[in-house]
Amino acid sequence: MSSEISQRAEISPKAKIGNGCKIYPFVYIEDDVEIGDDCIIYPFVSILNGTRMGQRNTIHQCSVLAALPQDFNFVGEESQLVIGDDNIIRENVVINRATHQGAQTVIGSGNFLMEGAHISHDTKVGNNCVFGYGTKIAGDCIIGDNTIFSSSVIQNAGTRVGTMAMIKAGTTFSEDVPPYIIAGGKHVAFSGVNSTICRSCGINEKVLKHISNAYRLLFHSQTSVFDACIQIDRQVPDSPEIRNIVSFLRNTTGGIIGK
Repeated sequence: MSSEISQRAEISPKAKIGNGCKIYPFVYIEDDVEIGDDCIIYPFVSILNGTRMGQRNTIHQCSVLAALPQDFNFVGEESQLVIGDDNIIRENVVINRATHQGAQTVIGSGNFLMEGAHISHDTKVGNNCVFGYGTKIAGDCIIGDNTIFSSSVIQNAGTRVGTMAMIKAGTTFSEDVPPYIIAGGKHVAFSGVNSTICRSCGINEKVLKHISNAYRLLFHSQTSVFDACIQIDRQVPDSPEIRNIVSFLRNTTGGIIGK
């Protein structure tokens, strides 16, 4: 099925547009752009050089994809923004492409970016994440699958958020948020295990108890992150989730929230 493209859209003849797309008036698409099948692009969207978009994505009014990096190290190199399938990107969202030659900002599949969200250069986002109104993700961040950012969250540069974590509204953080937890507050802290999302992703009650025990050892003791990992290895029954927690903690470079 051919695409339905408005004559009032400004699209470079060099851009590659898949089948079954609907592109509304006043869309602007530059030369070095590839858009997969069955995407919907609403009016006043700008899709700039370096965009590689998969299938069945919906981009709402006034969003900008592959905007130039807001990074003083950027000197005009050719880089990319890679977007997977089945994402919903609402109004006024800005996503920057990467800073350096050949590098990528990556948005996975099945994500929902609400109005006014901003994903900065070189950040890597997993699958099935939610970014609330006005949430801002700085450069060089890593975000795991099935994470939820409430409204007006600010994630500072170079930090990580583990899979199935949730960040409370209005939180600003500059350290890593481990997987499976709820975090937030003026002084960002652990607020419990994100049980609802964990259950919806198939984690059973027995493993949830083990996750709770692992975080009790980390957050409710006076031990270091290093010693907490040793205690978790020794005291908590093994599972993929527990191994994920320990690996995340051991690989931190900027510290863990609340520690």
